[in-house]
Amino acid sequence: MQTWDPNFISDSPLFEPLRQHGTIWRGAEWPQPKELQALIDVLGVVSGGGRPLQLTPQDARAGTFADRYEVRIYREGALQLRPRNWHDLFNLLAWLTFPHAKAALNARHYQALLAQQAGGTLNRGPAQDALTLFDESGVIVASSDAELLQDVRNFEWKRVFWQCRERMQRNLRCFIVGHALYEKSLQPFEGITGHAVLFDVDQGFLTWPPARQLHVLDERLAHHLANTTVFQTPRELAPLPILGIPGWWPANNRESFYNNTAYFRRGRRSPSAV
Repeated sequence: MQTWDPNFISDSPLFEPLRQHGTIWRGAEWPQPKELQALIDVLGVVSGGGRPLQLTPQDARAGTFADRYEVRIYREGALQLRPRNWHDLFNLLAWLTFPHAKAALNARHYQALLAQQAGGTLNRGPAQDALTLFDESGVIVASSDAELLQDVRNFEWKRVFWQCRERMQRNLRCFIVGHALYEKSLQPFEGITGHAVLFDVDQGFLTWPPARQLHVLDERLAHHLANTTVFQTPRELAPLPILGIPGWWPANNRESFYNNTAYFRRGRRSPSAV
């Protein structure tokens, strides 16, 4: 879906974290790189290597280490942007919305690539898989209710989304981070799944304005990513069937929606999950 339809994004709750950049959605046409660069400059967004982020067209370069996608971001601040491309636009918006966390992800990617180069291998390790999985389809689940967070870890979908529906709506919030997940949300389908980190918060957090919540979560996620003992395997992330979240999809207003075990799977969860 490469047509420009800002109304869908303005209306759907899945895109709530991106709404603070409302000027992007007001035009009748795709935002131009100059407009987007101006937002980056105003916010002072920098790469994991501390380089000011600069939009650059996608180009084909020789396959040297310096030309790797994450390496160019880290060393040069060069963020590639294809014209009229939702995937790249959502990636940029994730940088604007979670600047510290995205920089921390970039730094982790860069360090993993350095280790890969030093080891003389082109094989990705499980840590790189985990970082990429979260970068593409990550979600933050923040709750003041420890039992609800445990239900998410344990794949107790009907309990957390339906049986504890009112309690969940009072005590838990979900925030999409991953740009590929935003792209999929343009045309949602049963099966669309995020991969979550779970944060405990106090009840006061849940009453804050969205901009303040996002700022705190950005800082907290960046701090979490700075700990190199986490994100060592994709199994650390909690699979999250996002269309089950109350208010995120009309069909989940009926109990039978949660009987679809192909979507709301019972599965593994280790005690070491975040």
